[in-house]
Parts: sequence; C-alpha cells; structure tokens
Amino acid sequence: MTVSLPLVFVLGFFAWGAVKFLGVRTWVVVLIALFGFLLSRTFMAPVVESGTRTGVDVINGSHD
Repeated sequence: MTVSLPLVFVLGFFAWGAVKFLGVRTWVVVLIALFGFLLSRTFMAPVVESGTRTGVDVINGSHD
C-alpha cells in the first residue's frame, strides 16, 4: 500500500511533536516558519526546492 502525503503535512506533524513532546516553544516554530517563508522569496529558493526534492527522492528511492 502506498500513502502519499504532502511534505508540509509531515513537517507540520514534526513541528507539533516538537512543541508537544520536546518542549520547543511555539514562538520558535513560528520564527522558523517565518524564516522559511521569507527565504522562499530570495535567490536561494530554487536551491532549497532542488535540495528538498533530491532528499525526498533519496528517501523514497527514485524510480526513474
């Protein structure tokens, strides 16, 4: 059985778990999310997207 989840849901789950079980403050999660949002508007956005896609392909075992 194959389950397909968007990466944002997986990251959201980990953020929730960090706040709930590791004691990470909510403002830290908001600050990191804001940083990611602002980073997406810079010249680094294509690098981040490419790196994320490559990492997901490595984990999933790319079937090209």
